[in-house]
Amino acid sequence: MTNTENQPNILISACLLGNPIRYDGTDLFIDNPLIKEWLDQGRLIPICPEVEGGMPVPRAPAEIRSGDGKMVLGGKSRVIDAEGEDVTNSFIKGSLKALKMALDNDCVAAILTEHSPSCGSNRIYDGTFTKTKREGMGVTASMLEQNHIPVFNQEQLEDLQKYLENGAY
Repeated sequence: MTNTENQPNILISACLLGNPIRYDGTDLFIDNPLIKEWLDQGRLIPICPEVEGGMPVPRAPAEIRSGDGKMVLGGKSRVIDAEGEDVTNSFIKGSLKALKMALDNDCVAAILTEHSPSCGSNRIYDGTFTKTKREGMGVTASMLEQNHIPVFNQEQLEDLQKYLENGAY
């Protein structure tokens, strides 16, 4: 659907819209009136950075070994999957495609999936595959933030609404 309201667009993790593209082939659909409104207005631009980076569905879970997405982008950390494979390049490639999609579609913000090594905006898994979470951003979230596109997670939709209403973008 095309944005007919002439309102700012929002990049969104495709799994949050019900697309079964997560590492395990599932989705994280969120039934929220704000998402429905933005979707009906044609303002949501879906992406899965990991798929865009060339990763299959399903795929082995991956975590940032140490540090966070900013460190991965700076070459100081790596993304490793549960089988021990270094998938850093796919994550960086996906983050660049997400940034291009956001810029090409005039997105003023993004809604990304919390805890993901790509999309986490506040907390990510710690790289030990023990389901332990720590503060940090994923690779795509870091790429967007570094390029002045604020990232919100699926629990921060009201904060995003306030941001959009304030027109501070």
